[in-house]
Amino acid sequence: MKYFFLSEGWAIGRVWASDGLWQITAWRRQPDIQQLNICLMEDKELLWLYRVEDAIVTVEVKPITPVNTSDAIGQVVLKRLMSAEQVIERLGAAEAKCQLQNIQLMVH
Repeated sequence: MKYFFLSEGWAIGRVWASDGLWQITAWRRQPDIQQLNICLMEDKELLWLYRVEDAIVTVEVKPITPVNTSDAIGQVVLKRLMSAEQVIERLGAAEAKCQLQNIQLMVH
């Protein structure tokens, strides 16, 4: 698995595998991308942790609400996805909080 952090208010756009742009007809499924229940708080901004399958090499992200100012970022292409070890290192070095949606999963 690979990981990346995405700012709240941003959405995933196109996805690339090693052989090019992800084609649902060729793969016969959507890419496996899951938002996890862990986020970082950085300068009053929430950065959510996402997990993606190993076949994914690049992810395009963009703001959910388009911004019309000239100094705003329109889209970003993430080419360096993180390993689990890098995520743990990042969480250890940052102010992190966990959002639990189902406390029963933690009790068992």
